[in-house]
Amino acid sequence: MLALFVRVDPKVVLFVSFGGKAYSDNPRYLFEYMCNDERFADYRFIWAFKKARPIENAKSIKFNSIAYYYWLAKAKYWVFNSKMAPYYYKKPTQIYLQTWHGTPLKHLGHDIEDNGSTYYRSRQSYAQMVKSYDHDMNHWDYLISPNSFSSSAFSSAFTVPQEQILEFGYPRVDCLVNTGNTTIVGLKKRYGIPLDKKVVLYAPTWRDNSFELGGYTFELKVDFNRWKTYLSEDYVVLFKPHYLISNHYQVPKGLTDFVFVMDANADINDAYLMSDILVTDYSSVFFDYGVLNRPIYFYMYDFDEYENELRGFYLNVPEDLPNDIDKTEEGLLEKIKHADFDYDRLTKFNERFNICNDGHASQKIVGRVFNET
Repeated sequence: MLALFVRVDPKVVLFVSFGGKAYSDNPRYLFEYMCNDERFADYRFIWAFKKARPIENAKSIKFNSIAYYYWLAKAKYWVFNSKMAPYYYKKPTQIYLQTWHGTPLKHLGHDIEDNGSTYYRSRQSYAQMVKSYDHDMNHWDYLISPNSFSSSAFSSAFTVPQEQILEFGYPRVDCLVNTGNTTIVGLKKRYGIPLDKKVVLYAPTWRDNSFELGGYTFELKVDFNRWKTYLSEDYVVLFKPHYLISNHYQVPKGLTDFVFVMDANADINDAYLMSDILVTDYSSVFFDYGVLNRPIYFYMYDFDEYENELRGFYLNVPEDLPNDIDKTEEGLLEKIKHADFDYDRLTKFNERFNICNDGHASQKIVGRVFNET
């Protein structure tokens, strides 16, 4: 085994986001924080990707290559944000920081009901599914949590001990708290988003029962022609598919100046910052988005099926959300058109779920994990 012959380097950190699909999420923002901290000037940072890409201040390698397994054995620190392969070997001197990738609205791991069906596109049985989580969790030294609600859910879903949970907030939210308008304008120019329009971000999630060999599929249940008619010339739509969705949406002719599509693996923080309004369904994106104090709407056309047959929720829906849900497109668009949104309700939501997201999560996590303070 390669790992047995490679000595651990205490100043090497390996980063992987969504199994090598992206340069994004909590690993990205921890990495960028460390790059700007002189205490880590002599550290070596390694990023692994399924498709090679250059990263400033880091060595980029191919995910699951021989080089990847070499650095997996050599790095003192692993920083991952999703469940990893069951055959990874971790030495006692290595530290695995599992950042995860969101506050859970939907049931996870052990909390998913065993109804005798298979789970995920891998068609795992319930026993296989929870075993895969257990195997990975047994390697974790730390798990990041954004709030006490998540800490409780993670403890139940992953059977992770409370003392391993760092309830410090999410590094990726630091960017949302600390970014100014100049950066937002720059992002809009880079993505080609009009500067004189209000931007509606549509960010739905995947469905457990809709998949193919390449990944989860998503049937778009919106009519963007109708959105354009309702919202007039004052708005554009930014559509951000979930990173697990494999099929691609093509903007119809006549809507190319109204609907803009982000790559599924692009950093969703860019979409948050560029938008004025969020529309989502069962995705946990609204938890992070809340810190921006902008309107959030929920379009859940299949709510009854999702709640009763697919996952189930940790929260009471809609009571615990920052807005009620809409099951019809007309109801959703009417609310957006008339700016029907309760900011007091959002404030109460943030007091419960975003109290730790104060813009200093990266500082607190690095201090605890890398300096053992």
